[in-house]
Amino acid sequence: MPDQQAARPRTPGTATRGETVPTVPPASTPAPRAAVDVTALLERGRTLATPVLRAAVDRLAPPMDTVAAYHFGWIDAAGNPADGDGGKAVRPALAVLSAEVTGAGPETGVPGAVAVELVHNFSLLHDDLMDGDEQRRHRDTVWKVHGPAQAILVGDALFALANEVLLEPGTVEAGRATRRLTAASRALIDGQAQDISYEHRDRVSVEECLEMEGNKTGALLACASSIGAVLGGADDATADALERYGYHLGLAFQAVDDLLGIWGDPEATGKQTWSDLRQRKKSLPVVAALAAGGSASERLGEILAAHPHRRAFDKKCVDV
Repeated sequence: MPDQQAARPRTPGTATRGETVPTVPPASTPAPRAAVDVTALLERGRTLATPVLRAAVDRLAPPMDTVAAYHFGWIDAAGNPADGDGGKAVRPALAVLSAEVTGAGPETGVPGAVAVELVHNFSLLHDDLMDGDEQRRHRDTVWKVHGPAQAILVGDALFALANEVLLEPGTVEAGRATRRLTAASRALIDGQAQDISYEHRDRVSVEECLEMEGNKTGALLACASSIGAVLGGADDATADALERYGYHLGLAFQAVDDLLGIWGDPEATGKQTWSDLRQRKKSLPVVAALAAGGSASERLGEILAAHPHRRAFDKKCVDV
């Protein structure tokens, strides 16, 4: 274990243990790297992708264009312009950054950024309906405002738009990127199917849960982390390495989201309290708790198995 005292930062020009700390680092010592402003990277991805995203949504036939604009936070339920929360824009930022890995300009990754964001929002529209979630991003979900049929149709339309936007350049790279996006989309859908099926099982292993979350969240973040590089001409080995990074990032991202889905503050998350527990989701905290053993684990298993109705389930969870 390293010496904790020696590891502490020291002020240049001061002495420690009789040793003079040089004002200028020796030539062999690399200069410290500048801190990455993550917020600025997210905002840059959003700024580059949003005009193209809006143009794609404008292609939809009425009323799907309006419904999609509501979902993205561009208008309110009455159709008035709004400055809603359109999400964190993590995936567009990753797509733009991955293009720059190849030495290409950030704009090279924009079609990939838009395509991945369209697929992500297709999944949100359908997930909200399947899960019965009434709130997203601090306001009513699309199915609650515009009805289940519109939520399904607009989700389908966004998925089709994603492939259309990505294929438009007509290049070999666009075709390679589209193949990766369709594979990620299929994995995402597989993950959603697993998620729903696990709601009806009393027990799910941690390994099964991680596989499901790797499909549902990791696959699309993996694609976002590589798609810009593919558009920039990266070879498959480079793209695969970036995908592995994005996949593990997705697992970490989902683990945090699982915690917020149970204990998150609705004012911060924009979702209802205990939304995942209400749906009896086998999210990572639940699966880990069920696998831990002991009286609390057994009690949680009994509640999940015996109370399919939300009201009774909510009360029992409070008791635990």
